[in-house]
Formats: sequence, structure tokens, C-alpha cells
Amino acid sequence: MLFSLFVLSALVTGAFAAPSFTHVQHEERTSLPPGWEKHEKLPSSEILPMRIALTQSNLDKAYDYLMEVSHPASEKYGQHWSTKKVAETFAPSQESVDAVLVWLETSGISPERVSTSQSMGWLTFDATVAEAEKLLKTEYFVHRHETGKPHVGCSYYSVPDHLQPHVDFITPTVHFDTKIQQVKPKPLERREPIEKRATPTTAAAGVPVQSEAAVKVITNPNNGVHPKKGADINIQSIITELENCDEFIVPDCLRALYLFPPGITNNPKNSFGIVEYTPEAYLQGDLNLFFANFSTNQVQKTPYTDLIDGAVVQTTEEGFEYNGESDLDLEYAMTLVNPQNVTLYQAGDLVEGASFNNFLDAIDGSYCTYEGGDDPTQDAVYPDTLPGGYKGPENCGGFAATKVISTSYAYNEADLTAFYEMRQCNEYMKLGLQGTTFFYSSGDYGVAGNGGQCINPNGTYNNGGSGRFNPSFPGTCPYITSVGATQIVPGASVTQPEEACETVIFSGGGFSNVFPLPSYQSAAVKGFFANHPPPYTAAQFNNSQQTRGFPDISANGANYVIAVDGTFSLVYGTSASSPVSASIFTLINEARIAIGKGSIGFINPTLYANPGDLNDITSGGNQGCGTPGFTATTGWDPVTGLGTPNFPKLLATFLGLP
Repeated sequence: MLFSLFVLSALVTGAFAAPSFTHVQHEERTSLPPGWEKHEKLPSSEILPMRIALTQSNLDKAYDYLMEVSHPASEKYGQHWSTKKVAETFAPSQESVDAVLVWLETSGISPERVSTSQSMGWLTFDATVAEAEKLLKTEYFVHRHETGKPHVGCSYYSVPDHLQPHVDFITPTVHFDTKIQQVKPKPLERREPIEKRATPTTAAAGVPVQSEAAVKVITNPNNGVHPKKGADINIQSIITELENCDEFIVPDCLRALYLFPPGITNNPKNSFGIVEYTPEAYLQGDLNLFFANFSTNQVQKTPYTDLIDGAVVQTTEEGFEYNGESDLDLEYAMTLVNPQNVTLYQAGDLVEGASFNNFLDAIDGSYCTYEGGDDPTQDAVYPDTLPGGYKGPENCGGFAATKVISTSYAYNEADLTAFYEMRQCNEYMKLGLQGTTFFYSSGDYGVAGNGGQCINPNGTYNNGGSGRFNPSFPGTCPYITSVGATQIVPGASVTQPEEACETVIFSGGGFSNVFPLPSYQSAAVKGFFANHPPPYTAAQFNNSQQTRGFPDISANGANYVIAVDGTFSLVYGTSASSPVSASIFTLINEARIAIGKGSIGFINPTLYANPGDLNDITSGGNQGCGTPGFTATTGWDPVTGLGTPNFPKLLATFLGLP
């Protein structure tokens, strides 16, 4: 290993007098995730695989870099970066590497024991428990899950105060398993609230105070993430024109609502991706049934499929809970952008599963090591050593990011540590710099979290009857476009204004407890508080007016007709709103590419600079946590965002940009 002169000098000095460091707490967990219990102290002679994630360079400038290529007033609009430029700009500084190596050496971890990743993002070494406890001023215990699975961790740890700017996080420490694992579902129609789970507390201005909870198992069909099933219907009773759009949403209803045409071309320069997590999978028979009725020239058409980390489009388990999400996403995405091809990103094997980070690793190989790489205690690790698991290596790169990507899954912001969320959010920023547009559904439980959960004063979840509002992630990340839900007013036509969705589901919305208010959204959020102050206190939501609000936009999310498991059913959810919105912006990319322009990339700055390009939604609310929630009103609001797409206006704006 090569060391800089700074390190060599420091080591020589350290041989004579080891410096005394003042430690400060870096991360803390005050309660355990559900199902885990703390057991015996770990023997001091046990060996721990220590991993130190180093902070990246220029993250303080990242927002400005993104605005340069995304803000409509910028002379550099649309001049998206190359992958190489992104990697070089954000690589950890040599100063960070050197400073941490000096600390390790003077603490008894000799240089030959430490390995540095190729990106310089990770420093890894093996240490005894006694060494790790001395290094981090903590104690390690064995924790056991109710399933019998063990986990080694601590409740807190500290680092020297001068190293805090250089260290992102360290494992194993306070982080628990956050893999998207496979859990046998309960019947969807009898969905029960998720059990209590620990949550973090954060400062009003978006500065993390502590990070306690693990990510939920988002591919569990009972977790509240997926679309909600309504009645099975007779296709013969559906009029495919526009008369009954308030009862049955079909593709032509959406085209009439948002004034967008069918797709025209299948341009290889344009692309659109849908992300699904195994075991959720589409059935080709369902796609064919839907296409036969609503897009006849697509019968037998399949999406391009990228299988990530041993993923399979499984057909062993069938039912709405296994097929509903993927069928919905693909039936509408493929129909609305036809003849443009759609890419399906299927992530995770049937045993280990996958996380959002695993997906991001696959489309950006540098993310595997960015800020120290994925956390092996939080994200799926491949090869999968479990019986029947994928034995190949993790996919670090190898799959191209499409121009637009829609995901209809989400966590509660409180499920994850703030460090974990910030690292992932920065990856969306980097991909935005490269011209990719990300859409995420905002949630289906109003101001409550997945499954209707709200947050008790002690940081645990409850069943939603009271408590603190529970925002979603990545919806609160300022570098993605969060999509809420609307509905046609019962008895109204497609030519009349919509309202916030209050049929079966309520549009997720609110304010982050982690991410600060981005400048592109500042005027909209401050205008909301000035003109329509919510009747709640800081005990119920982050009312500092200094944090990110969501959603950004919305689209219809009620009464969708889908083919699932060989029959037609109605479904509800922002799970529908996200792929529909993504389809509309894919058509805008189609038009820009046709005249020699590039993709739109990160769209939020342009949307907030041109709020008149969306249909303002001014009625309805998003109840939750024992309250009426927020109310849709003039201008941006935390129910429907800026409103629903007006394709002709949006098209004119984006075609007018460089």
C-alpha cells in the first residue's frame, strides 16, 4: 500500500507520542427494530470485519452542479455529465484517506492490516472486538431475531471529532438488516397493520439526530406498498371510450385527462424503465389480455428484461399480491408509450431479495463503492450463500440506466438511518447529472406511512390512530420526482378538474425529517405555509418550513382497470400514478430526441419554475394519524404537489429548452 508524505510523517511522529483524540458520537440507535432482542456481550477475542465508509468530495457542491444542467434558466441546461466526470468529481479526497489511516495506525491498527478499495471509498480491516470497542468507544453485543438469525452490533459509536467530516459511517455498528426479503403474504383483502417498529428522530431543519430503524421488507405483499385491489369486473361492462372514466380508468381516460397522444416512434435513443423486486412478477397472459382490449398491436409483446442479482420473473407463486404491482406497471407503461420499448429491471433472487441500493449498483457500478459502498448489514449480499440462492457475483454495473425510471415501491423515511438515505439520495443526484429522470410513488396512506403507521412519542410505530406523521422515502429525497394521487370526482367527466384521491387510498404527502428544503421548491413551500397554514404543531410534523416537501406532482390513482391472474380488476394507488407520469415524460423525451435534443433529466427545477404547466388540484385531502391530514389547495400542497400533467404545456416548455 502506498502512503502520502503526510501519512509517513504522521506515522513517524506517532512512533514517539500517540496523539490523544477527543471522540464525539457519530451514530446512535436507542431502540431495536421489531423482532430483534439484545443478548450476550460479544467475547473480546472474536474477530469483526470492520468497514469504514469515507465521505466523498464536493458533495457540498453537488446541488449546484445538478442545477447547472437542470434549471431552465441555466446556460448549461441539458449538458449532462459523463459517468467518468461524475466519478472523478465525487471521489473521496486523499486528505480523508490519510486522516483516517493516521487514526487507525495511532490506535493500534497497523497499516498492513488495512485495505483500501479501488475507489478509495472503503477502508477495511479485521479487528478483535476489544480493538473495535476501544477504537469506537462502544460495546458489541449479539442480537437475535425471532427467526433465530443472529446479528452483531452496538447501540452507538464515536469517532474523533476531527474525523467526522471524513467518515460517513462504519459497520458493523448500529445498522440492522435492511434487505428486501421474501415473506409469505397474508391475503391482500384482509391486510392488517404492520407491527410496531422503531423509528428515528431528526432535527427540524433536516439534520439527523439519531438513526434507529431498519428498512421494512418491501416485497412483503402485506406491507402497504403495493396497489390496493378493488372489485373484479366484467370487461364487457367497460366502455372503452370516455363515458365512465370516473368509475373505470383505462388508457384513453388518461390521454383525455392529461391531453397526451399515443407514442409515435421506437427511438433507440429513448428509453423507459420499470423497476420490480422479486417475487413480484408480471404474467404474460395478463399483459396479453390487457393488450387485446386496450392496445391490440401489442399482444404477445414483452418488456426488455434486465435480471439483476439472479432475479427471475417467477410464475410459481401467483395471485394479486404477487402479480398486481408488476402487471399494473407494465400494462399501462407499455400501452401509453407504445411503440417505444419498455425495460423491466427485475431485482433480487428468490432467497436473498434486493434493495434499492442493489438496483442502483446494477445501473451504476461506481455506486458499489461510492461512500464506502453498500452496507452488508443492510443490503443484499451476493453470492447468496443460502440454499437455492444466486451464487454469482453482485451486479456492479453491466446494466444501462434508462432515460426515465419509475418505481412504485417505497420505505417510510423512519425505516432507515439518515446516513443510509443521504447516500442513496446522492446517487439519484449523480444519475440526474447524467440525464436520468426518477419517479417514485408517494404512498397510499396520506400523512401516515406504509400500512397506515404513525410515530409514537417514544419513536415506535402505531396503527395510525394518532401520532406523528410518517413521510416516505425516497419521496423526500430532493433529487427524485415524487408522485401523488388524484381521482376524477364521482359523477364528473374527464374534462372537469380532478380532486385529491380519497377512494380506497389517500395521496401520500408531507415534509421530510431528514432532507433540507431545496431552493427550487422554496418559494412553493413557503407560499403554502403563508397562504394555507396547516392546523398542526411541531409535535405532529416538521413545520420548520426548512425541509423538503412532497409530492412534487400527481396523477390519477383510482379505479384502474388491469388484467391480473386472468381476469379484470380495479386497483388503486400511487403505484399507478408513478408509471403513468413517467410515461408522459417519456413521450416528452421522444419529442425532444426527434429534433436532436437530449433527455430532460432531473425535471423538478423546470416544473417548479413553470407551475402553470400542471393542472392545479384544489380539493380533497390526505387524512392519516387520526387527523384530516393536509388539504389540496391553490398552488403547491403536500397532497397533490403542483398538480397533474398538462402535456401540451409541458411539451412546449421542454421543447423550448436547449
